[in-house]
Amino acid sequence: MAYNILIVDDSKIVRTVIERAIHLSGVEIGKILQAANGQEALDHLGSAWVDIVFADINMPVMDGVEMVEEMDRRGLVRDIPVVIVSTDRSEMRMQQLKAHGVKEYLNKPFTPEAIRDILATCLKERDSDPSPPG
Repeated sequence: MAYNILIVDDSKIVRTVIERAIHLSGVEIGKILQAANGQEALDHLGSAWVDIVFADINMPVMDGVEMVEEMDRRGLVRDIPVVIVSTDRSEMRMQQLKAHGVKEYLNKPFTPEAIRDILATCLKERDSDPSPPG
């Protein structure tokens, strides 16, 4: 099964690094979509199926927290694992995001192995969840 992945970060360089790490992970990739902020990500989520989201917190227009809160309001976090990739190591922020359904929190800088492990964990959990989508 090929997975569609959405990478959300205001830095094109970081999006490219995450994309390369995903390609190195060995996971079968369908499409990799990119967004520079939370609003662009929500636009993608409204028009394309995504299996997992990797998102930064600090972005212009709509930050990662607002994006996750909106995904939670729309019920999307039940079906789409969200992984936060950020330099923000605030325990309070992590708890706030987990309360809205974030599955994993990955600190920058990260290794390709960390991306691989998170992909394996999140996609395995999602694929083995017996609850119907939606």
